[in-house]
Amino acid sequence: MTLPPPISLLPLLTVVSLICAVYPVSGWRPWPHLRPNSSDLLYAGSKKFEGSSEFVHLRYHMGPVLTANITVHTIWYGTWQKPQKKIIREFISSISAARSTHPSVAGWWKTVQLYTDQTGANISRSVRLGEEKNDRFYSHGKSLTRLSIQSVIKSAVTARSKPLPINPKSGLYLLLTSDDVYVQDFCGQVCGFHYFTFPSIVGYTLPYAWVGNSAKLCPGVCAYPFAVPDYIPGLKPKKSPNGDVGVDGMISVIGHEIAELATNPLVNAWYAGQDPTSPVEIADLCEGIYGTGGGGSYTGQLLEAHDGATYNMNGIRRRYLVQWLWSHVVSYCTGPNALDQ
Repeated sequence: MTLPPPISLLPLLTVVSLICAVYPVSGWRPWPHLRPNSSDLLYAGSKKFEGSSEFVHLRYHMGPVLTANITVHTIWYGTWQKPQKKIIREFISSISAARSTHPSVAGWWKTVQLYTDQTGANISRSVRLGEEKNDRFYSHGKSLTRLSIQSVIKSAVTARSKPLPINPKSGLYLLLTSDDVYVQDFCGQVCGFHYFTFPSIVGYTLPYAWVGNSAKLCPGVCAYPFAVPDYIPGLKPKKSPNGDVGVDGMISVIGHEIAELATNPLVNAWYAGQDPTSPVEIADLCEGIYGTGGGGSYTGQLLEAHDGATYNMNGIRRRYLVQWLWSHVVSYCTGPNALDQ
């Protein structure tokens, strides 16, 4: 079991978009929060709950999805420790690890596999680690804008020494920033987002996601429930499963963004709502839900390891806490740790 945040945290669904509408992205925070000036009352309202809803109309908009074997190319921006990288690498590798103990990360990915393209081909079950690039010297500084993130990716794919491969059809480019790097809107509005690169900046159209380590800047915002906001008295954090609050908090955000990149890589495939510049995607609909009974400000029933750590699914060798995803087949949020499975 996990304690819910206080009732004052309004359970309102949010998808963050840029001020400039020409550059829409998906944003994520671990629990619901208010989006001011929303004109879409249906999707800005409380729609994060385990049960089905006849009001959620997730539709396919005929764009491509990732049906070929998916390769995740990672850019480690800033200062990263080897154990931190190992936790994240093993999570990504666990997505295709069918023999993991139930409930598993691979079981969680089965919901993503239900989604298809216009030919009826399902999203690939294969997600593997690709090439990696280290940017230890903060080549673009310690404060990044959304556009400068694309410049970081350009540097990685055009580097003179061991550039990342160009793989626009089945590659995902995952930019991870260390705990001393600030990204535009980080902590205040988002913990991660995804979009695709502009040929005018990068030279190619590549699906990418950014996720930041919030350990120093805002763990109570982006690493909940392993950290809690300072302004909430009496709420105790849960023990993280891998002993690193910042990285364990990143895992669910990474899962969130990879799932949406697979189902909506060019922001014209699977999403709900009427506004394509602010799409509500398969992970957005289940934001803050990690187990049975989740909804509003309650994360749902979770598992507890023998050492007291909180998690909801198993990887190859580790445990993780990853939010659930929306299934368009049964029209509700689901995960491998659901009690009715």
